[in-house]
Amino acid sequence: MRSILALTTALLLSSSAFAQQLGWTNIRGYGFAADGQLVQFQQLIIDTDSGKVLARGDAIKYDFPDANWQDGEGKAILPGLIDGHGHILGLGQNLMQVELRGTQSELEAVERVAEFAARHPEQQWIQGRGWNQVLWDNNEFPSTALLDEAVSDRPVWLSRIDGHAGWANSKALELAGITKDTLDPPGGRILRDEQGNPTGVLLNNARQYISAVLPEPNETEVIQALEAAFSELLSLGITSVHDAGIDSGLARLYQRLRTENALPLRIYAMLSARNSDLQDWLDQGMIDDELDLLLIRAVKLYGDGALGSRGAALLADYSDQAEHRGLLVTEPDRLTAQMQATIEAGFQANVHAIGDRANRMVLDRFEQLATKEQLAQGRHRMEHAQIVSPQDIPRFKALHVLPSMQAVHATSDMNMAGDRLGVARLRGAYAWRTFVDQGSPIVGGSDFPVELANPFHGLHASVTRQDQQNQPVGGWLPEQRLTLTEALRSFTRDAAYGAFQEERLGSLAPGMWADFIVLEQDPFAMEPERLWQLEVLQTWLAGNKVFHRE
Repeated sequence: MRSILALTTALLLSSSAFAQQLGWTNIRGYGFAADGQLVQFQQLIIDTDSGKVLARGDAIKYDFPDANWQDGEGKAILPGLIDGHGHILGLGQNLMQVELRGTQSELEAVERVAEFAARHPEQQWIQGRGWNQVLWDNNEFPSTALLDEAVSDRPVWLSRIDGHAGWANSKALELAGITKDTLDPPGGRILRDEQGNPTGVLLNNARQYISAVLPEPNETEVIQALEAAFSELLSLGITSVHDAGIDSGLARLYQRLRTENALPLRIYAMLSARNSDLQDWLDQGMIDDELDLLLIRAVKLYGDGALGSRGAALLADYSDQAEHRGLLVTEPDRLTAQMQATIEAGFQANVHAIGDRANRMVLDRFEQLATKEQLAQGRHRMEHAQIVSPQDIPRFKALHVLPSMQAVHATSDMNMAGDRLGVARLRGAYAWRTFVDQGSPIVGGSDFPVELANPFHGLHASVTRQDQQNQPVGGWLPEQRLTLTEALRSFTRDAAYGAFQEERLGSLAPGMWADFIVLEQDPFAMEPERLWQLEVLQTWLAGNKVFHRE
């Protein structure tokens, strides 16, 4: 149990006899002031005993003559990056499964599955994630046929890139008891052929048929996955994650790892509303931490599905599927009760809502269930807020609801969003500029492992509205672009605000935790089209170096 991460964190938290003041000169430093304005500095000094920033500026070296100063060689230093919506365990498990992101056809995806299965004869189930039929040559959902040819002796279960659909082989369908006669569950759908037979694709709540028969990972496997995720995140400069929708078992494990000083980064955990013992957690009250390594004071609730699988709940029909308006994955009255219990317990309610119908439904409930004081203090959030009716966007500001948005979703979805929504509804889609201009702080993130965890992909998408091939020329819906300062703030100070931590994290200001990253290149002095290529040289947490790129 005492892994290298535990030893690293124990070192990080200790009051070492060798603690000292560390300073850097000749740097291109960036942070934020209390009002959110960008602050630039050439010198930075931290205290490794307290783990806090002592000072930043251009001529502070003479105020700390006994510090250990070093030449930063012109490298850039930014606040540690915060991913405002990710899934840590899912990322770790994904790193140990079949990677289907980037496949260009169903056949290519199946070939990857076959290769993985051949390399891992010990695995009872073959699992993977990342396929996206919108990017395939035929633009159609897959079926069991090719999967069965590749792997027939073991069940196969492959999550779509958005996590709202899954693709199974016949063995998996058999184990789950899914036949022609199986009914669609509320909030879910089993795709079928012309004869009514399951094709192997399950949407939203229908995935629970497979979940019910998937073997549960043991604690050793869970810890291995977490450690893989922690290492990946620190290498990307991510020092804090808002873990969106954890079950009770993972919440208890996080508590134990924190007690054992085995959390190497900061976790702002959202309890899943699907936990059967959610009320017990609410009654227990918020779980705080003086070192800000583990904070549990939020609940992740579930409104609708995702746009790519036509599960996002829309006010009008999908433009490319008549008489279909998506799915509500939580029955409205149940969602109301969950939101009410969360708000009354003083917890933050963070509701997954992608489609305009889901966003309006959740805004209506915030307005009905919470007092003005509860709304002002609660910092409740809409997770994703991708397609919002233009008339509903001002309600976010009026109700103090924060848009928690993932920039890479826009550049991933741009090839199909127009088909799903039509031109008119795009006016309220992925509307970052509109939200920022009205004064709504955006909690930036990636939604890993739905997308890659690399935060520089999100900064690039925010600023250019382009993919990594610089397409489309001029950007997709370019009027919604952010400046680099605004984009960086969404991944630092504004994300910290979304976790009630803006006075301690995200700005690299004196008195705050010394969480920062070192980059070879200055993102403010390079072409925006190259932002996604940035690499982290060092990651520091509370004044201790926790990652160094060789």
